Amino acid sequence: MMELKVDLGERSYPIYIGEGILDDIVDLFNKHRISKLSPILLVTDDQVAEFHLDKVLELLLKGGFQVVSSIIPAGEKSKSIAQFEDLITVAIESGLDRKSTVVALGGGVVGDLAGYVAASYMRGIAFVQIPTTILAHDSSVGGKVAVNHPLAKNIIGAFHQPELVLYDIATLRTLPERQIKAGLSEVIKHGFIRDADFVAWIDHNAYKLLELDSEALEFALYHGCRIKSIIVSQDERENNLRAILNLGHTIGHALEAVAKYNGLLHGEAISIGMVGAARLSVLLGNPEHIYTETKRILRKLGLPIQLPKQLDIDEIMVAMMHDKKFDSGRMTFIIPTEIGEVEISNQVTLEQVSQVLEQLKQEE
Repeated sequence: MMELKVDLGERSYPIYIGEGILDDIVDLFNKHRISKLSPILLVTDDQVAEFHLDKVLELLLKGGFQVVSSIIPAGEKSKSIAQFEDLITVAIESGLDRKSTVVALGGGVVGDLAGYVAASYMRGIAFVQIPTTILAHDSSVGGKVAVNHPLAKNIIGAFHQPELVLYDIATLRTLPERQIKAGLSEVIKHGFIRDADFVAWIDHNAYKLLELDSEALEFALYHGCRIKSIIVSQDERENNLRAILNLGHTIGHALEAVAKYNGLLHGEAISIGMVGAARLSVLLGNPEHIYTETKRILRKLGLPIQLPKQLDIDEIMVAMMHDKKFDSGRMTFIIPTEIGEVEISNQVTLEQVSQVLEQLKQEE
């Protein structure tokens, strides 16, 4: 088992990563003083429940914990105010109190939604992340929790740090191939942001990652979480530096909103967004190889690089203006200045963004 620390003073917490560590859930919950006297609300989705819910429930109940489970429909559409309200109702009816804990067992949707429930219920109760997707190595770290609005992704939310993150890579073996590829987009994103050597390693080990090789996965997830934890430790509430973690997200979130959170996985949208950011980088005078290498490596990981032709560019532009990173009449983009280096820019013009979106429809 590998361990990382997100250093946030009194709100610091560990990330545990390893094969089969879900078996240690009771010991880890005891170590971090998760209450046995107050009910736990365990939130998962209908796909994850099929593979992992019974095991987690059995372990926790045998360990002396009081657990109520709630299963939501899988998919981005569950990150809604309606689903949030349903879970709050479950929490109230199940007698959750100030010492209770919400446990998120699943991918980014489950983690974001359950985390927002924990942040809101009684103005904030304890929260544990148990990610079961590669993509969630990103969303489970850093304390951003949210639900979507039909006009914008993650526009309703809070910062609410977990007590711990328990990442058993054995759970990843139940993922469909498409989900594996989509998850790797956020792994490579961390390299594109801060670590050129990590990008080179991913490039060299792409086949192993796609095949879910244990050693390669553990290394990649550890380093992805390490990069994010360093950045979050320096800027918890995204006042400045943490914004670099949004590489590819200005375009990506808009694509998801315009697609109505259907037909385009989050990691796929971010992949297209990273190609768009690399194209913008070249437009701003940076070297061409930033774009060509970004596109080549994403394609090698089996990720999309082309904007779906059915999505309307004008609608995408409007969606970007609803994004929470839109400020003072300007779009904020994270622009790669080299492989492994980025800068925050609000100097990109609407004309340049529109031009890049047109180009993204022609990618091959």
